[in-house]
Amino acid sequence: MSPDNMNRVLGVAGCLMLLALAVFSSLLLGHIAVSVDALFNSLFDYQPGNLEHLVVRSERVARTLIAVAVGAGLAVAGVLMQTLTRNPLASPGIFGINAGALFFVVVGASLLSLTAPTELIWLAFTGAAVAAALVYLLGRDPGQGLSPVRTVLAGVAITALFVSFSQGLLILNQDRFESILFWLAGSVSGRSLDTVAPLLPLAAAGIAVTFALTRQLNVLGLDDDVTRGLGLNAGRVRLIAGLVVIVLAGTSVAIAGLIGFVGLIVPHIARRLFGTDHRWLLPAAAIIGATLLVAADTLARLVIPPQEIPVGVMTALMGTPLFLHLARKTGRTT
Repeated sequence: MSPDNMNRVLGVAGCLMLLALAVFSSLLLGHIAVSVDALFNSLFDYQPGNLEHLVVRSERVARTLIAVAVGAGLAVAGVLMQTLTRNPLASPGIFGINAGALFFVVVGASLLSLTAPTELIWLAFTGAAVAAALVYLLGRDPGQGLSPVRTVLAGVAITALFVSFSQGLLILNQDRFESILFWLAGSVSGRSLDTVAPLLPLAAAGIAVTFALTRQLNVLGLDDDVTRGLGLNAGRVRLIAGLVVIVLAGTSVAIAGLIGFVGLIVPHIARRLFGTDHRWLLPAAAIIGATLLVAADTLARLVIPPQEIPVGVMTALMGTPLFLHLARKTGRTT
């Protein structure tokens, strides 16, 4: 094994250790503190009458697993979008895909009285696909393909449009406000594993398909003439990767609502640490994304106890400065 690959293996191992630490902290910390002994006993010797056992089994295990799945899914979707568009600002949140999925979820929840993620998942997929198509059409520079600046502006506009529509529906259906607010703010709490379990395999399948495309994605990042010369069917790869983005973003919104910036900042962190080879970049992004969202959710419980800040607010606080930095760098190079 080459020294570079050995360093990458050690880096992945370090990221996995950080993820394990984040998961462990998530299970322990919160408004009700849980001891280490109570944590292990709740997992292997559960006592229904014990408050600490109840907190771990009924709340924290579920929200931690959801944070792992959603964080990994959004991060992988961000890597795919930045590779497909060759735009460092691309992400499901910036390009309006999350907002489109959210709007269709809000329509289903407010007008059709749907509540379970399994009932809303197809609406989320549809909304994500509609938003992606609109951004693609609006971001094209005639004769030159996708323009980075036009695409970002289109994404911001589509996001504002769908979020405004969602808020308008909330005003018209105020009796449904509390149940819909969960998706609008972004949260991994209040969901049981039984409710979201059918959706987690979708996220896992989307990530697995992405890992199977690592070599093609490496070639896709090259110049179009080089891509054609190597015999890659770029259109097919882009179609598959685009469908995976819709599945990952739609699943994440159906489960946890509007959580932004994970798909934007994590690919840059992973690329800085592991380089541009997707064989390393994608697994690293999945692990870092999961770690980031678990850590953000843990911090959200500790800032103003006993109240909790929605995890979507925490990710926005962390991601906004980096987005402004990336926007300035992109503006200098265009």
